[in-house]
Amino acid sequence: MTLAEKAAYLKGLMDGIKLDTEKDENRLLKAVVDLLQDMAVSIDDLEDNAIAVSDELDEIEENLDAIDEFLMDEDDEDDEDFDDDLDYDFGDDDFEYDEDPIYEVTCPKCGTVHQFSEKDLLEGSKPCSKCGELLEFEFDEDDDAEELPF
Repeated sequence: MTLAEKAAYLKGLMDGIKLDTEKDENRLLKAVVDLLQDMAVSIDDLEDNAIAVSDELDEIEENLDAIDEFLMDEDDEDDEDFDDDLDYDFGDDDFEYDEDPIYEVTCPKCGTVHQFSEKDLLEGSKPCSKCGELLEFEFDEDDDAEELPF
């Protein structure tokens, strides 16, 4: 039995015993039964709405799952196409890392571009091979090798 049916039953009982609603206690009882009936109807409406929202959310979830599955299948196909197009291997042996990077320094006097290793730069200075100008290198030990100021 739903709440609305229970409230209707209580109203039927009250009507069946033919209470005199002119008395204060009977008017109170009638008001309480009317309130219960209104609340029962409101609660039934809320339950119906909750069920409808739940059904809609289930449908949205199913649609999102279908979209997700479609996109994942498409990504897998794209990955397979990409792998098929590769003409080379990304193995560790194919990539050579230069452990001693080379830095270019331009002589301020003659404009000659010199290439020095990090070890050369740590010495502090080198003469220009063209004009003999002393090229000085200064940097903090906290500086990264890639951020040398020259």
